[in-house]
Amino acid sequence: MFKKIAVAYNESAEAQRALLSAIQLAKSLGAELQTITVMSNLPAYTVFAGVADPSLPRALNEDRIRFYKLLQENARRLAMEHGLDVLTNAIEGSEVREIVHFLKLHKADLLVIGLHQRDFYVARLWSTVYELAQEAPCSVLGVH
Repeated sequence: MFKKIAVAYNESAEAQRALLSAIQLAKSLGAELQTITVMSNLPAYTVFAGVADPSLPRALNEDRIRFYKLLQENARRLAMEHGLDVLTNAIEGSEVREIVHFLKLHKADLLVIGLHQRDFYVARLWSTVYELAQEAPCSVLGVH
């Protein structure tokens, strides 16, 4: 049924649960698994910090890249512990637009996303998860 599974993956507890569920599902189905991590941009105030120390923005960017590489290594390690290979992908840009583009480009059958617990119905309407569920060109599995 599902041959190419993608999981939206970041440092959140919800994404960790989604990754674990995606690993188990991919293993049981014999499916290919890929993670999609949208790297956050540096905060705007780093420009001001660069005035005081011109090397600071570059150092902060290197730290940001190191952080995402470590996050991807953790995903690969978790998958290997469960006997599965995972391809990790780090992309930059708008979360929803880039994930949807990735899903189309890689012809994913299923997107696994972690669900946040929210108290207000209105908050769910503007969440990234809700927007992804509406825009994804494939089935979406939300994991609590």
